[in-house]
Amino acid sequence: MDKRTAPDRGTAAGAARYPNRPGIALAVIAACQLMVVLDATIVNIALPHIQDALSFSTTDLSWVLSAYTLTFGGLLLLGGRAGDILGRRRVFLTGILVFTAASLLGGFAQEPWQLLAARALQGVGGAIASPTSLALITTTFPEGPERNRAFGVFAAVSAGGGAIGLLAGGMLTEWLDWRWVLFVNVPIGLLIAFLTPRFISESERHPGRFDLAGAFSSTLGMAALVYGFIRASEEGWKDALTIGSFISAVLLLGAFAVVESRAREPITPLRMFADRNRSGTYVIMLSLAAAMFGMFFFIVLFVQNVLGYSPIRAGFAFLPVTLAIGTGAALAQRFLPVLGPKPFMVTGAAVTGTGLFWLTFISSDSSYVSGVLGPMVTFGFGMGLNFVTLTLTAVSGVAPHEAGAASGLLNAMQQVGGSLGLSILVTVFGTASRDEGKRQAADFMAHATDAQKADFLKEQQLPAPWSHEILTAGISTAFVAAVAMVLVALVTAVAVIRVRKSDLEALAGKAEAAGPVA
Repeated sequence: MDKRTAPDRGTAAGAARYPNRPGIALAVIAACQLMVVLDATIVNIALPHIQDALSFSTTDLSWVLSAYTLTFGGLLLLGGRAGDILGRRRVFLTGILVFTAASLLGGFAQEPWQLLAARALQGVGGAIASPTSLALITTTFPEGPERNRAFGVFAAVSAGGGAIGLLAGGMLTEWLDWRWVLFVNVPIGLLIAFLTPRFISESERHPGRFDLAGAFSSTLGMAALVYGFIRASEEGWKDALTIGSFISAVLLLGAFAVVESRAREPITPLRMFADRNRSGTYVIMLSLAAAMFGMFFFIVLFVQNVLGYSPIRAGFAFLPVTLAIGTGAALAQRFLPVLGPKPFMVTGAAVTGTGLFWLTFISSDSSYVSGVLGPMVTFGFGMGLNFVTLTLTAVSGVAPHEAGAASGLLNAMQQVGGSLGLSILVTVFGTASRDEGKRQAADFMAHATDAQKADFLKEQQLPAPWSHEILTAGISTAFVAAVAMVLVALVTAVAVIRVRKSDLEALAGKAEAAGPVA
């Protein structure tokens, strides 16, 4: 038997059975991240089928997405800390199994509450596995070119997972059944669980305590903040629950900051924010993720409701985004050691904003080629430049025992930023759509036939082309707000991020140590 593939029977407990196979180890880690990330979007295209099958109301249907993102974003910090204390491979494997079991339960759901509970449990599993998977790269690959390549793959998967989820969701919904957007995770999760102990070694455990006060206050605070925006998009800013959610979020997140500043072993060491590059990275990730979730959501609405695409055709419409993200990620990975992170953050944010600004001109007369393809490719390339850069910068110079917390915070920024951003953009969309609806209703009554008016009085919904005008007016206005979000990322990249010699040496593999960056 080849020595490279033979299991090492004499290795210590926790060592991989088949060591020295970094390519397979990276594939396992990337497969986990892909499964977790794409699950935030794979159900999007299946939502109309889920609504019909389980009798969801339109309002309650939004919780099929929110139940996942709320628990995922809210528990990421705890998941990262658990890997540091209990061992990253052990926690990684636990998260995969929880996620897989929840997917199976969700696929068999017969009532709305069963599906929502399963989606929330999927978020728990994802929050455990995702930050640990990123931390496993830092312990599996040495700092330098080898780790840069691994992070390039991981970041491309993270950034492209949303588009891949839309494609997979369309294929599974049209060819099989909506339940397969959940069932598909089961064989993948079981395969990852089987391969993990064989090709990934356990990390060193760092004894400590769980900062439960910090974990609960951060989780509940972020959940309240996300819920506040979701509630505002449905009921308005003056709604009592909306206001109460925001007040609760401020109090809980304020308590979290106080707890973390006093805790002996905080879930999120605040000293990580002392590094201006890392703090700027978190702000940029939050802002870009907010815009990215909105782009996917609204373009799905446009291509299906205005252009009339089927689920699978809508999924294929997003393939250029995935290719553009991969191209940008490869370019950033190649030249980061030479130029440092700042040029890619600035350029990436500027290109991303250009793509979104282009989308503000979308109208009911736009075709896929004239109104969607160019902006999506531009947007995707900019995001690809950013995701590799942000991933590397967030964990650069972090002590090994804090890698889980650093990566967990980065993932939390992406997921919570996406949830918050989507809720804000949906609120902008709703306001613009209502205003446009009044104008289109007047035009409809002036030009519609008697039969059309009778149908309108019965259905309380304007037909095409008036409905298309309302939808595109809301979408184009929402993209104006998305541009503003990306401008926050651009200003942060220009004003906060610095190119430092120590960072360039670390990226090139010349740094002798990976201690905290001054």
